[in-house]
Amino acid sequence: MNWYVVYTKPKWEKKVADKLNQLGIECYCPLITQIKQWSDRKKKVETPLFNSYVFVHLSDSDRNLVFQAQGVVRYLFWLGKAAIVKDQEIEIIRTSLKDPNLSDVSVAAIQVGDKIKLESGAFINQNAIVQEVSNNYYVLVLEALGCVLKIKYK
Repeated sequence: MNWYVVYTKPKWEKKVADKLNQLGIECYCPLITQIKQWSDRKKKVETPLFNSYVFVHLSDSDRNLVFQAQGVVRYLFWLGKAAIVKDQEIEIIRTSLKDPNLSDVSVAAIQVGDKIKLESGAFINQNAIVQEVSNNYYVLVLEALGCVLKIKYK
């Protein structure tokens, strides 16, 4: 059994997670508590950490069951296959969100100018600066090696 990422309709993450639980499908929708302010009051609101994403834990043969839940759009794909999230990554998210010292969490896409550390491949542990982001590739500057790296993905 693997963890897959299901893409939902906008603002349907919690509803989809409830429906999937009712169908007997193990799922995880990481939530964070934020203070929202309206003109007349402030209120603590639980919002999804990842907009339009819910993680589901099931076998490959049962993947079509999620479409019985209203609000599910499709699976998230990576390199032509359904994206699989490792058990340890789900556990890291769960334990991190339980940390009482956690004050503010946000998720942002990689942007031009970001400094990153490569975690796999031929250039593992190299620091890089994102020079360009496209729909199907990244251009990274590896200053320590004096080169520019273009990474394509499908």
